[in-house]
Amino acid sequence: MKRFSLCIPLIFLLSIGCLAQNSIETKVDEYIRAEMKAQQIPGVALAVIKDGKTIIARGYGLANVEHQVPVKPETIFQSGSTGKQFTATAVMMLVEEGKLALDDNIIRYFPDAPPSWQNITVRHMLTHTSGMTDYPQDFDLRRDYTEDELYQRIKAIPLAFQPGEKWSYSNLAYVMLGILIHKVSGKFYGDFLQERIFKPLEMTTARIISESDIVPNRAAGYLIVNGQLKNQDWVSPSLNTTADGALYLTIYDMAKWDAALNTEKLLKKSSLEQMWTPVKLNDGKTEPYGFGWALGQIRGHRFIEHGGAWQGFKAQISRYVDDKLTVIVFANQIRTNQAKLAHGVAGLFNPDLAPN
Repeated sequence: MKRFSLCIPLIFLLSIGCLAQNSIETKVDEYIRAEMKAQQIPGVALAVIKDGKTIIARGYGLANVEHQVPVKPETIFQSGSTGKQFTATAVMMLVEEGKLALDDNIIRYFPDAPPSWQNITVRHMLTHTSGMTDYPQDFDLRRDYTEDELYQRIKAIPLAFQPGEKWSYSNLAYVMLGILIHKVSGKFYGDFLQERIFKPLEMTTARIISESDIVPNRAAGYLIVNGQLKNQDWVSPSLNTTADGALYLTIYDMAKWDAALNTEKLLKKSSLEQMWTPVKLNDGKTEPYGFGWALGQIRGHRFIEHGGAWQGFKAQISRYVDDKLTVIVFANQIRTNQAKLAHGVAGLFNPDLAPN
């Protein structure tokens, strides 16, 4: 009888733990579904990782509205600029191998670059402080460019400011980093990621975008036009292969990526810390951005995160490093406030993390 008297409290405690977890999951489900309705989002994939364990991995709504295909954890979404952290990691791998240095002037690798680039370093490009701009309004997103044609087009665009003078988000700087990776490694940026990151981490569905390939579980991306859901805008195939964020990913892929960031499997701890250090400008002030990661804190809790937007998709990874909590969100409607989704979910696990 003593044996049973010892087990009863244990079973009771386990039951309480399960009820608490179910309660949080119910709140998460209710929150996501309410936001999907309010924001007109067809489909969402969500992962929550706590203390190194994936405690939520599920889909909501539709991956494809026309065919009424539901979102699953295996559903593949586009990364948008969330992919920049992979570009930055690839650069840091080359830095660790001595093939690049963060303070190398890029003229070293592009000797025919314009004189205005003479003070741009690899570090500037990683931190959005190079003076390079975003895609200008007259950039033809439906033209197929070779890598050299992209470079020629980018170098003809004037800098917006002197390198290191200020912070301004630049997709073109990350396009150039992809070209740089190719020059230094001898491998196309997408092949480099596949060989050095995706395969070692068993991110089995992670890859460069290809709309022509047959890709199982691929979601469709959507826009809202005059209140109506429409299919995503089309861009040329080559502009879906650039290093500013053109990846296919699932929440399972991203969970494996998140786990690797807690180890030295890909990079040394010192390299990761550099990536998560605020950039210092020429005047000594700092901006809350590292190498492909936005940095910040809420109520004293640190986070590193990044969002993405491309072709009717939104993506977000928010890592609350002090709390050992990560929230990953994919959505297939371009107006989605994906940060609100991720931050709102985090706040359900810890009220201190709730959005202001």
